Amino acid sequence: MDQGIRASELIEAEARGLLSRLDMIRPFVLNETMVTAAMPPYGTLLAVERFLYESREALRGQVRDYLTWLRGPGRGAGGGEQQRRFVVVRMAFNNVLTQFDLFAETITQRSEHRTGVWLSGLDVLASDALRVRVPGVGETPVICYLARGAGAAIRRTRTRLPGGRSNPVAIIRIPRERMIGSGIASSLVHEVGHQGAAHLNLVESLRADIMAAARANPAGGWDVWYRWISEIVADCWSVGTLGITSTVGLLAVVSLPKFFVFRPSGNDPHPMPYLRVLISTRIGDALYPHPQWAAMRDTWKQLYPIGQLPPARREVIERHEATVEPFVRLLLGHRSAALQGRRLGEIWPTAGRAPGQLLTHYRSWNGDLGVMARQRPALVFAAVGQAKAAGLITPEREAGLLRDLLSAWAVRSSLDPARRPTSSSEAPVRRVS
Repeated sequence: MDQGIRASELIEAEARGLLSRLDMIRPFVLNETMVTAAMPPYGTLLAVERFLYESREALRGQVRDYLTWLRGPGRGAGGGEQQRRFVVVRMAFNNVLTQFDLFAETITQRSEHRTGVWLSGLDVLASDALRVRVPGVGETPVICYLARGAGAAIRRTRTRLPGGRSNPVAIIRIPRERMIGSGIASSLVHEVGHQGAAHLNLVESLRADIMAAARANPAGGWDVWYRWISEIVADCWSVGTLGITSTVGLLAVVSLPKFFVFRPSGNDPHPMPYLRVLISTRIGDALYPHPQWAAMRDTWKQLYPIGQLPPARREVIERHEATVEPFVRLLLGHRSAALQGRRLGEIWPTAGRAPGQLLTHYRSWNGDLGVMARQRPALVFAAVGQAKAAGLITPEREAGLLRDLLSAWAVRSSLDPARRPTSSSEAPVRRVS
């Protein structure tokens, strides 16, 4: 047998081996041992399974086409060309494995005792946080998972996965160290905000407004808002949904050594932590006017006094800080075609989530799990976080209550996947201090 045929047989055996290994990748519904309440929403799981099935079928076709070529026209093509084409097929195989592993990380955690059910509850919270006063945004499928580290992240829908296909669902990574307290909602809804902003094309349309403002104020320190807007609009989504719960959660993330809090961000889209907290409080004050926001700013400035900084650094920060308030007015007053006639600040249910109203909700529920589980999850997290800020609930009680609520939402969702928690308490109520 000549050398070329031995090379051909070797490559064919490798290609057939790819098919054998591909057949070992089974659907998640046949592999995972999660309880029903821990399952992702049916539509989300269906989208993932369909995506992976289509990738596997496309790869099978690619391998079979290669084998047909190898046994026919490619038989005399020479080992170099045979190998080159096989390497392309093998790279496609590894892309399919990478896609599978990406979703496997999110699905496998659903088999962890209790954690899987809580993740299912966070799916419900994420979906609720996407529901704003613009049709279509809340239809995005979302799935959550835990990871080590302090930061959350999202892989948005329609972004490219290995192999070039578009991601069918939004995948949100949540820091495990934040399970479970109201602060987890701050991280989660921030990432939801990235998805919502992409759906509404907010970053691009806001940058146009910022550029116009910067041209009108060439020495006014507006340059940073153009660079930071993607993260700021996600913070805005979080504050608009959760109120003070968002800002308190943000503090937990950016309370770092002084060097990092005041460090210039360079090309990083994340704002300087010192300014980021001030922006969050200004957004909150504009959406939900209350003395708590000024108190939060004062506390933050006491924790990180800029008077100790070198004069040049302090001057730059103060120049940017002077533009925070007009920038927030621009942000919340932003209009675009995607917002369908509304200002950005009007897309969240602000009418029923002022600080006093959240406390009224919290007190009226009186810790009744059955009553609270029937409310919109984002409203409950906002109210519990507001109660915690007011000293009405201990961290220990908060953790236990939210664990039970996440489990309750997971169970309700699993029993009726089409059902979404509704609330009869979003109507305006008497404001109290």
